[in-house]
Amino acid sequence: MDDSTRIMMIFGSLSAVLAAVAWAGDRRRHHRKDIDRVGFMPWTPIFFWSLLAAVLLLGLSARKILGG
Repeated sequence: MDDSTRIMMIFGSLSAVLAAVAWAGDRRRHHRKDIDRVGFMPWTPIFFWSLLAAVLLLGLSARKILGG
């Protein structure tokens, strides 16, 4: 495994963790008890872009590892 594959795997994993945190934040925001306490973080776009980055980076690194 060369360095570029390792870097793609690391950043893909970090993006997947960020997507999980953003998903939990978005879920928490939608199920809040006090409707007037609105947060300032845009959880939905953070989730979308980090999940997209995770899928692309991990997919490309898996393709490079499995395909050669």
